[in-house]
Amino acid sequence: MKRIDLNLLVSLEALLVERNVTRAAARLYMSQPALSAQLNRLRDLFKDPLLVPAHRGMVPTAKALELIGPLRASLDQLRGTLQSHDSFSPATAERTISIACTDYVEAVVVAPLIVALREKAPHIRLAVHRFAPTRLAQQLADGDVDLAIATPDAGQAHLRTRHLFEESYILIGRSGHPRIEEGATAAGFARLEQVIVSPSGGGFSTPVDATLKALGYSRAVVASAASFLVVPSIVGSSDLVALVPRRLMRNRLGEVTWIDIPWLSERFQVELIWHERTHGHQGQQWIRKQIHDLVVAY
Repeated sequence: MKRIDLNLLVSLEALLVERNVTRAAARLYMSQPALSAQLNRLRDLFKDPLLVPAHRGMVPTAKALELIGPLRASLDQLRGTLQSHDSFSPATAERTISIACTDYVEAVVVAPLIVALREKAPHIRLAVHRFAPTRLAQQLADGDVDLAIATPDAGQAHLRTRHLFEESYILIGRSGHPRIEEGATAAGFARLEQVIVSPSGGGFSTPVDATLKALGYSRAVVASAASFLVVPSIVGSSDLVALVPRRLMRNRLGEVTWIDIPWLSERFQVELIWHERTHGHQGQQWIRKQIHDLVVAY
């Protein structure tokens, strides 16, 4: 214990989370040589390499993987103790919370959150940023956004997450659509002319098409939209049909005809995602809890 100081443990946590000396040094506001020197001290202390070079960045050793859980728990407890004097009052707090999400999540989660915050925390502002999967980790690390609400990426395991909900799809068409019931079977679904959503723009296939192909079918996609939000208007004035997330239509089912798709098992997970730098902040903890509680009650 005489050889350990707190800074070494904080550095070890950053190294194990980022798995990259340059990123960890930036997070700790240190120079890369200084952090490399600390890594050498840690290797000597634990008699283990801790991190070894890989194709991209570094990977933790078995010893490091054993350390990360207890280390983070201990440091989180210490941070909580040190931050306990910082009282956070939602009723009086003045701050801006930046959230990265898709337009779908903005509609089903952020919109009701804005309404809820007007009563609980009237001086907190929400700033929505368009979700950019390839940039998210850096945005969170740099503080450009405080948290994201999205489907997690397995390649970003260093980020903190909390499960919110699992989403499924329904098939919608205009009121009185004469053939929408055909979509209850894969063969009937494939015969219906459809509009799909391509968030990146211009795509005419989704994972659903892979499922159809495995069953021996292909569907007739006649339009590709960039947002789920415009789809109800499109199908409402045509004979096109569309798969949309169930929660998106929760309060709009009276506007369309819809059916469940028993043969389609496609689901996606929606989670809260945040960086270690905001994990212990009381205001950030509070807003994450509000989002979670709002979704559970939805």
